[in-house]
Amino acid sequence: MVRLLRRVVDVRREELPALGWTWLYFYAVLAAYYVLRPIRDEAAVAGGVDNLAWLWIGTLVGVTIANPAFAALVARLPRVRFVSWSYRFFALNLIVFFLVLRAADGEANIWAGRVFYVWTAVFNLFVPSVFWAFMTDIFTPEQGKRLFGIISAGGTLGALTGSLLTAMLAEHIQPMFLLFFSVALLELSVVAVRRLSKLSERLRAAQSAPTQEQIIGGSVLAGIRNATSSPYLLGISLYMLLFTTLSTVLYFQLAGIVDRSLADRAARTAFFARVDLLTNGLALVLQLFAFSNLVRVFGLTVTLGVLPAISAAGFAILGTIPAVAVVVVFQAVRRAGEFAIARPAREVLFIVLPREDRYKAKNFIDTVVYRLGDQVGAWSQVLLGAAGLGVVGIAWAAVPLSLVWLVNGLWLGRKQETLAAGAAPAPASDPPLRPAPATTAS
Repeated sequence: MVRLLRRVVDVRREELPALGWTWLYFYAVLAAYYVLRPIRDEAAVAGGVDNLAWLWIGTLVGVTIANPAFAALVARLPRVRFVSWSYRFFALNLIVFFLVLRAADGEANIWAGRVFYVWTAVFNLFVPSVFWAFMTDIFTPEQGKRLFGIISAGGTLGALTGSLLTAMLAEHIQPMFLLFFSVALLELSVVAVRRLSKLSERLRAAQSAPTQEQIIGGSVLAGIRNATSSPYLLGISLYMLLFTTLSTVLYFQLAGIVDRSLADRAARTAFFARVDLLTNGLALVLQLFAFSNLVRVFGLTVTLGVLPAISAAGFAILGTIPAVAVVVVFQAVRRAGEFAIARPAREVLFIVLPREDRYKAKNFIDTVVYRLGDQVGAWSQVLLGAAGLGVVGIAWAAVPLSLVWLVNGLWLGRKQETLAAGAAPAPASDPPLRPAPATTAS
């Protein structure tokens, strides 16, 4: 197993137990979400594509309310408890949605679907954000550069499982019954969290390093304050803002095509699931063979610039050839690049920060800033459409934004490498996790 893994990634034997539980954790989290994603997308189309911008306003309000609540848990509970409580809260919500969606019909069902869309969008941001915050809390910057790509592959396998499950079953059973698969997967993720936390604490004890299960404390608003006052965190926020703005522009194009092409709700759900399968299949290949090699050969700086460069080229091609196939392929390639390259590279940026910022500021950026970018993209789409710009005009307008994003990514990469080298080291009371001897890890 070690020899097989080391053909594609530089993993140490003593890291395998933690890597295995991390894979299971991320597998369960993303499988739970990707069971829900096609149901969410179909609910958005059924409620009217023209209402997407309003649904994203609801999502921004939702994450803005949820962020201080999560920060309060971080400030008051040990790590394993606030992570477990967060996932079980979402699982309970899914049971409530099942009851509501089953009872509602007609216009009530449409409105229930809209609420479900907003809730799923909040879920999509919080659950992976908490996962990656946990990863930045137990791995060092050096380990992150080597392992975050292969860790992402575990999530992609989960995403493929969830997409395949929904694609196969959506036309044979009522989609609402699929919610129970997500409930079970979220509980599996809680099991993995608890096991991984114990394992990481044993590794730290073997090195006489302080525990990471102590309560973080601090202010509920510390994440917002730090994210808006630190130049480094502001740079990460800008990277996220530009990513989501451009993603939203592309998502509107795809949703409009589906709305015009497919009238049946089950067929639309299955179509979205198949697009997810294409995306995640490509992402899996890139995660296994691209990320760690990109970082090793070119460094984190260049790696952070890959997705912005793909976006600039993709929008230019779409502006030149405004075809349906181009939109679908561009969407799949861009999302795969986010999952396999940009996301793990972005997570490495947080490892050099204090623990409070890894959970509070990171969660604020991953949720509120993310959805703020959605709003910028959604309403820009509306305004540009009102001004008479079609697919071609909007695509060319996105090219210079992609280039700004590219410059921002290159700056962040250089800044992270400076911090990791010791220009702004983490506090002595917060040392990173180092690999323990193989006898201890086993």
